[in-house]
Amino acid sequence: MGLQDTPRGNRLHIGLFGRRNAGKSSLVNALTGQEAALVSPVAGTTADPVYKAMELPGVGPVVFMDTAGFDDDGAIGTARVEKTRQAAEKADMALLLFAGEEMAEELRWADWFKARRVPVIPLVSRCDDRADDGAALAAQVKAACGLTPICVSLRNGRGEEAAAAVRGAILRALPPDRDAVRLTGGLARPGDTVLLVMPQDMAAPKGRLILPQVQTIRDLLDGSCVVLSVTADRMPAALAALKAPPDLIITDSQVFPEVWRQKPAESRLTSFSVLFAHYKGDIDYYVASAHTLDALPRDACILIAEACTHAPVEEDIGRVKLPRALKKRLGEGIRVEMVSGMDFPEDLSPYDLIVHCGGCMFNRRYVLSRIAAARAQGKPMTNYGVLLAKLAGILDKIALPGKY
Repeated sequence: MGLQDTPRGNRLHIGLFGRRNAGKSSLVNALTGQEAALVSPVAGTTADPVYKAMELPGVGPVVFMDTAGFDDDGAIGTARVEKTRQAAEKADMALLLFAGEEMAEELRWADWFKARRVPVIPLVSRCDDRADDGAALAAQVKAACGLTPICVSLRNGRGEEAAAAVRGAILRALPPDRDAVRLTGGLARPGDTVLLVMPQDMAAPKGRLILPQVQTIRDLLDGSCVVLSVTADRMPAALAALKAPPDLIITDSQVFPEVWRQKPAESRLTSFSVLFAHYKGDIDYYVASAHTLDALPRDACILIAEACTHAPVEEDIGRVKLPRALKKRLGEGIRVEMVSGMDFPEDLSPYDLIVHCGGCMFNRRYVLSRIAAARAQGKPMTNYGVLLAKLAGILDKIALPGKY
C-alpha cells in the first residue's frame, strides 16, 4: 500500500464465492481489468484468498477477494475452505457464482450471507458454454433463492459486457448506510479546536505516524476542525499557547492518566482507540464488557487479539503493557493469551474476557463478526482503549463517540 492509497480496512470488501473452476478468478480479472488472479483449468488453482484493491466508479475504494472453491476436499482442501470462510466474515458484499444444476452448497452460502445482512449478487457463470446462454439455469437459481442472477460470459469478447453488468449490480446493492459511521463519531464540530496527544516512543514507526493517527487527522480536517498535534511531554506548552482550552483532546490511550490530570476542565477527552471502538466495533458492548473487569475470577483467562502481525517490541502494548496492567489489577493468578492477524479462536469458552486492538487493519464488518461470535458465546469483549480507560478509572468520564 502506498502512502496515498486508501487502507484496505477502509475499503468495501467484495468477495467472490463458488465452487472450484466456477470462473471466480476470471471474473476478478475482468472486473479489475488486470491479470490479478491466476487462471487455470486445474481445479483448486486458487489456494489462499487473493485481494485486489481498486477504485470502482460510482462506488469508490473497494477490494475484491477471490477465494478458493468451497467444494475443495482433502486435508489441504479443508484448510483452503477455512480460509474462504474467514474471507466471508469480511465480505461487505458477496458475488455468488452458480456453475451447475447442483446448487445445494451455493444456496447454503446464500442463506449464510443473508443471515448476516450481507448483500448477495447471484451470478450464473460460464454461460458461453451453454446452448441457451444460461437462461434455464438462471431461472432455477431465481426460483431457489428468490434473486435474479446475472448471466456471465467472459469469452469471445464479452468480458467487458459481463464486468459492466456486475459493476452495475454492485452499485445497486450498496448498503445505504455504508458511510454513516464517522471516525470521530460526532465528538468534533466544524470550527472546534482539537488537540492530539501522540507519544512518539519506540513502538511508533520511524519517520511516520501510525494509521489511526493519520486517519483521525484526515477526519478532523474533513470536518473543518483546527487540529494541533503534540507529544505528551509538550502538552502543557501547547495548552499554554492556546487562547482558550481545546474543545476536544484525543490521546494515545496509554497516557490516559497523565493527560486526564493535565487537561482543562472544559475540554472533553477521548483516545484514538476509543474512537476506533465506535468506528470499527460496537462501543456499547465494549464499554459494558469493560465494566465486568472487577467481577472476573482471580484465575481468569483473558484473550488479547491484535490485528497487526508486527514483530514484538520492548514494552509492546498487547504482549507486555496490557498483561502487566491486568495482573496488577486482578492479581498474578490470571492467564493472558495472545493471538494476532487472522488467528481468532472459534471456541471462546476458555476465556473470561476478550480484549481486541482498535482494528485499524480490518474492515468494520470483520471486527463486528468477532464481536458477534463473542456475544453468541456469552463472552465480554472490549478493546485496548476502552479497557485502559477503565483501568485508569475514567471510563465513565471520557467522551464516547456516537453519543453526541
